[in-house]
Amino acid sequence: MELEPLYKVKVTCHYCETEFETSRVRPSLKRPYRTDSDFCAYYKLENPDFYVVRICPECGFASTENSTDKLTDKQRLAFKEQIGNRWEKRDYSGARTLDQALATYKLGLFCAQVIQEKDRIVAGLLHHIAWLYRYREDHEQERRFLEFSLEAYVRVFEREGAGSNEARLLYLLGELNRRAGHFHEAVKWFGRVIHDKRITDAAMIRASREQWALLREQMISGKMELPEEMIEADKEAAKRSPL
Repeated sequence: MELEPLYKVKVTCHYCETEFETSRVRPSLKRPYRTDSDFCAYYKLENPDFYVVRICPECGFASTENSTDKLTDKQRLAFKEQIGNRWEKRDYSGARTLDQALATYKLGLFCAQVIQEKDRIVAGLLHHIAWLYRYREDHEQERRFLEFSLEAYVRVFEREGAGSNEARLLYLLGELNRRAGHFHEAVKWFGRVIHDKRITDAAMIRASREQWALLREQMISGKMELPEEMIEADKEAAKRSPL
C-alpha cells in the first residue's frame, strides 16, 4: 500500500496565535528527477515547494519555517491595517495546485514586505515565484521575478554578507545575472567563487566553472565582447595547456 504523498502538521499563527493545519510532502518523496542550474527542482508527484508558505485561515498571516516568529507592535499594526482587516477566511491546508501555490507565495511575499521581513526571506519568496512561472512556461513573468529576486539577493549580500552559504549565494548571484542577460555581472560573481581561495565548496566551484564556460559560449555566439576577466582566464588556460 502506497503512502499518501502529503501529511499534515499543526502550526501556530505568529499573528493571532490560532493553531491550524498545513500540508507537507513526505521526506521520502522529496527527490527531484531534474534540477535547473538555479536550483529549481522538478518532481514526479507532489512538489514540496508548493507547501513552503503556511497561511493562517483565520487572519491570513502567511509565513515560512524561516520567517520571524515574534512580531513587534509595529509589524502587527502594519499587518492588521494592510492585510488582516481585509482577509476573507479561506483554507490552504490541503493539496495545492500550481495556481494555489502561486497565490500562497504572493500572499507570503505581501506579508513579508508589509512587516519588513529579512531580505533573505523576501529573496527566497521572489525566487520561488519565478520558479512557479517557469513551471507554467510564462517566460515574461519568470524573468520579471528573477530580476526582483536578483535585486533582493544582492541586498542580502550587501547587508548580511554571504554567511555560511557564501559559495552558494555568490554562485546564485552569478547564475541569476546570467539568466537575466547581465553577462558581465555574471562573470564577476562566478569569478569570485572560482578564484577566491577561501571558498572550498567543491560543488559550487564546479558549478561556477560550468556556468562560466556556458556564459562564454553564449557571449561568443552572440558576438559580444568578452570581459577582461574571461580574456585573462583564457590566457592562463592557454599557458597551462600542454599543446
